[in-house]
Order: sequence, then C-alpha cells, then structure tokens
Amino acid sequence: MSEEGAAVPSSSKGSWTGFLKQLASFNGDLSTMTAPAFILSTTSLTEFSAYWAEMPRLLVAPAAEKDPQKRALLVTKWFLSTLKQQYASRNEKLGSEKKPLNPFLGELFLGKWEDTEGETHLVSEQVSHHPPVTAYSIWNEKHGVRLQGYNAQKASFRSTINVRQVGHAILHIDAYDEDYLITLPSLHIEGLIRGSPYVELNKSSYIVSSSGYTTRIDYAGAGWVSGSKNSLSAVVFPHGKEKSKSDVLYTIEGSWSDSFTIKDAGKHVVDRYDAKSEPKSVLKVADIANQDPLESRRAWKKVADAILKGDMNAVGHEKTLLEEQQRALRKQEAATNQPWERTFFTKTNNITIADKLIREVPHGSLEQDQTGGVWLFDSAKASNAKPPYNALSETLKDGWK
Repeated sequence: MSEEGAAVPSSSKGSWTGFLKQLASFNGDLSTMTAPAFILSTTSLTEFSAYWAEMPRLLVAPAAEKDPQKRALLVTKWFLSTLKQQYASRNEKLGSEKKPLNPFLGELFLGKWEDTEGETHLVSEQVSHHPPVTAYSIWNEKHGVRLQGYNAQKASFRSTINVRQVGHAILHIDAYDEDYLITLPSLHIEGLIRGSPYVELNKSSYIVSSSGYTTRIDYAGAGWVSGSKNSLSAVVFPHGKEKSKSDVLYTIEGSWSDSFTIKDAGKHVVDRYDAKSEPKSVLKVADIANQDPLESRRAWKKVADAILKGDMNAVGHEKTLLEEQQRALRKQEAATNQPWERTFFTKTNNITIADKLIREVPHGSLEQDQTGGVWLFDSAKASNAKPPYNALSETLKDGWK
C-alpha cells in the first residue's frame, strides 16, 4: 500500500493531513472546501469546456462520412478522444489532479482553434451558481458541425471523492440534419492518501443518434486485485438492441487515456487510436488586458497569481473580494427584481430532440431539477451582445436547436 502523503511536499504535509481529516467528516458541497495551496488549480471550471474540441480534426470528421453507421462510429471515436483531455491531461502536465476554481455566475470563457479544419469557436458561460452549471457551445462553420451542452457536478465523499455529472451534450451535423445526444460519465478521485490525486471514470455513458444508433461505453479502473487504469469497453448497436450480441456493429476496447482498438462485427480491426500521437490544436484567447471583466482569466488573475506563489492569505483575500462583488450583485438584483441576464444562453424546460433520444438510455432523464433547467445557446443573444462578443454574430447562423 502507498505511504500516506508520499507525494505531498514536505512543507505541506500538515495542511494535507488536516484537509483529509476535514474531508472525511465533511457534510455538504465539497466544492466549497479550501484545499492546500499545492493542490489548487489556477484554472476555472468554465475553461474545462475547451477539452471537448482540442482535436478539431476528429470533431468534424463525421461530417465527411455518408454512411450513418460509420458516422455513429466516428462520433464515438471523437468522444472517446476527448476523455483524456477532459480527465487526465492536467494530471500529466501538473503531476496530479488539482482542485479547479469555482466559477461565479456570469463567468465567461471564449476562444477559437485555427487549423486545417478552419475556425472552431468556443463559448463557455457559468449560467447558474446554485446549483453550479456551466453551459458551452462549440461550432465549426466550414464543416457544419455544432456542439452544445451543459453540466453540473454532484460531489460526495465515501472513502474517496465521488462525482456524478449531471447534464448532457448534443452534437449536430448540418449536412445530414443529424443529432447525437451524449450523456456524461461518473468519476471518482484516486490517489488521495498519497497526495497525488487523479481521475478514474466509472459506470457507463451513452451516445444516441437520431439516425438510429446507440453507443454504450463502460468504464473501469485498477482494482485491488486486477484491472487496468482508465479502462473502457464500448459497443455500437441499433436502437433497442443493447442486449443482443448478434446486433453489435462495432466493439471498442482499451484505455481512454492511452489507446484503444475498434473492431467490426466480424472482429476485424478497423481503426486504432493513440492518444499520445494525436496532434492537438492550440486554443487562442484574447490577451487578458483585452478581456471583459467577466472573462475567466482576467477575473481570476490575482487569485491565480497568489496560488502560483503559494500565498494562501492572498488567495483568500482575492477570492473574498470577488465573492463580495458577486453577493452585492445578487442583492441588487433581488432588490430590483431583475435576475441576472445570461450573455449567451437561455433557460428552457426541454429540448425536443434530447427528450426523444434520452429514451434510448436506460433510466435516462435530463434531470432539469438538478441543473436549474435546460440550457440552450441563444444566437440572438450572441448577435446582440456587447463588444467584443457581438463579433461572434458574424460566425453564427440560424438553426441552433
């Protein structure tokens, strides 16, 4: 068994031990806990939406495939390729998973990728604070591919930190007027005792297409006796045929953080994916000096600088200032009976296509009560937004669902 606190810097062992004791007895929203400086991230959760599209080539690839069965497979391959980016890339870069900054209501993160696939745009916004919900929209006009979604995280502690992700994403391909509903995996945090936490996915998630195909992805990790870290197995099948092995069209086996192999119904290898060799595109964002005060990197700059210095007093001071500003805004809104107006997203009660496709997911539900409603990208808001955001209207078109 790993030595307790083995990966914790000697100067932080006391604070880490205290944090673990507090965690074990904590009852409430884990996101409100203050972790030791060495485990704090300088990045807000609002930025995490970018992990969906760091490889635009894979995101837009389904738009060039005329066979709907193969399109469903390509969508699955793209989604699986995003998992390392979303859940393991920070561990590799920073040495362990870090506790991200908790976004404030109205926080924004905007950027774009420019590569051989053209421009791929990102808009991410914190649309709710209680419960905390991040909504995002990603689109590539050249290929007619659009992704939008929203998610909240419900964290609890029982021997480790367990996180249930609530929400979904919808990928739309213009050329075929086709939609894919994507549910989100659950996860838990390993390595807490050593002080070197990392994410492990568990249970299952689904991808359901309007063309008639479903993918079920099962996640597993290294156990006490057997198993490999970050393992996955997936099957692609026609709607309603989940329990029929003879109707499986494709199977996928491997690791979501390393590599996986795709086989057809005849068990012939049709494709392989290697996360280490797949090229990533660089996300471009505005210089901090040119960002709006609501944009993540500008809003959190002083807090991030203090974290990098390990100055917890400064971290607490700067966070308190930002939180007080937010509380003052909420009081003003309550006094004038004018709730905060979201910049890019609108709350609704349902999405017709999502309501239809979620029926293919066992015990599937959009769980609107857990996310403060259903959140949709609003192109009219984007077109009417103040500078510099109204420039986005030039890259938008009607038809967002």
